[in-house]
Amino acid sequence: MICHVRGCRMERRNSMSEKRRDNKNRILRNGESQNADGRYVYKYYDILHKPHFLYSWRLESTDKLPAGRRKDLSLREKIREVQKDLFDGIDSQGGTMTVLELVRKYIATKTGVKKTTKAGYKTVVNILSKEAFGTIPIKKIRHSDAKLFLIKLQKEDKRSYSSIHSIRGVLRPAFAMAVEDDYIRKNPFDFELVKVIVNDSVIREAITRAQQRKFLTFIKEDKHYSRYYDGMFILFHTGLRISEFVGLTLGDLDMEHKTIRIDHQLQRGSDGIKYIESTKTTAGTRVLPMEDEVYKCFKRVIEKRKAPATEPVIDGYSGFLFLDKDGRPMVAMHWEKYFQHSVEKYNRIYKDELPKITPHVCRHTYCSNKARSGMNPKTLQYLMGHSEISITMNTYTHLGLEDAWEELQRIQLQTSQNELGLRVIKTA
Repeated sequence: MICHVRGCRMERRNSMSEKRRDNKNRILRNGESQNADGRYVYKYYDILHKPHFLYSWRLESTDKLPAGRRKDLSLREKIREVQKDLFDGIDSQGGTMTVLELVRKYIATKTGVKKTTKAGYKTVVNILSKEAFGTIPIKKIRHSDAKLFLIKLQKEDKRSYSSIHSIRGVLRPAFAMAVEDDYIRKNPFDFELVKVIVNDSVIREAITRAQQRKFLTFIKEDKHYSRYYDGMFILFHTGLRISEFVGLTLGDLDMEHKTIRIDHQLQRGSDGIKYIESTKTTAGTRVLPMEDEVYKCFKRVIEKRKAPATEPVIDGYSGFLFLDKDGRPMVAMHWEKYFQHSVEKYNRIYKDELPKITPHVCRHTYCSNKARSGMNPKTLQYLMGHSEISITMNTYTHLGLEDAWEELQRIQLQTSQNELGLRVIKTA
């Protein structure tokens, strides 16, 4: 019996001595090992039984880092992270792809997007290709890293708020995809941008009714710019996007019923090639009524339009209303220049200068004027082609104290008239 017990003790000692140990005589656990150079290794298998390896110069977090080695998590800290990921179903290997690789993967899933969107994707890829941030594994990106990257773009690279907003507009859904794919746990770009960087965007203010009248009167009477009067008047009184405006064809106008069909827009790429795109949103596809003066403008445009020798055709569309001197469809840039140069001429002549006016200012002005007139917000949303009422009310309507006073006086007058009417009825 004693011999038997002694034999058991001996076997236990032998098995303990046979356990693998590191160079500090510490017992190594299953999967752990130490190379001849002192570096620790951990071998594990993912859910597909594919082998992977973790490396570190330290076994425990309390170990001293060997001289000349970069600070890193200890092996057992890394093991705990991997084990937690495996338990939660997180693909830790997927998390090793870089930010740039993730963005490229995300872009690959976005098929059927507009050319303008593709151009935006290309811009983001070009930026990340040059930035150290693009080389970092996505699992290592924290909220603070994402914020510091965007701050760097604004402060050091001098990129505008709108540009950074567009960049974040690609990064955030890309990281959201990584979360959905179980590569990472949280989206590091899920935060309010305005709380991180300064919104230095220039607000496109609507001009006043008086300024609009002065400008259009000047255009109408000017020997040179009067040729653009009808187009400018239409922009001020329809709220059309400039891409929708230049995309108008003869077939889009129903002069009998006084309506304008909006179902496409004309764009020009960075390569100078013109192309047709669908409206900005599904809400952008709409039929607009022509006000009397707008109808008269369109009628003159049609009458003055000189049919070119060969009608230009772009993606199946022809009969464009606004053609340049060479008989080619005008694009946004043409009208932007017309507005710029005409305002400059006005300001050279008159002391009471006009602010900057662009086709988009026309759109803002139209929306604000209709809001001031008391138009139903949902009707205004439809006319503007907005997908959400918040865009209509918060972005495009510029109302102030003067407008508030006018509205209060209008309501007060209406209330007084109603009360007077009730008295008349009672007296009768």
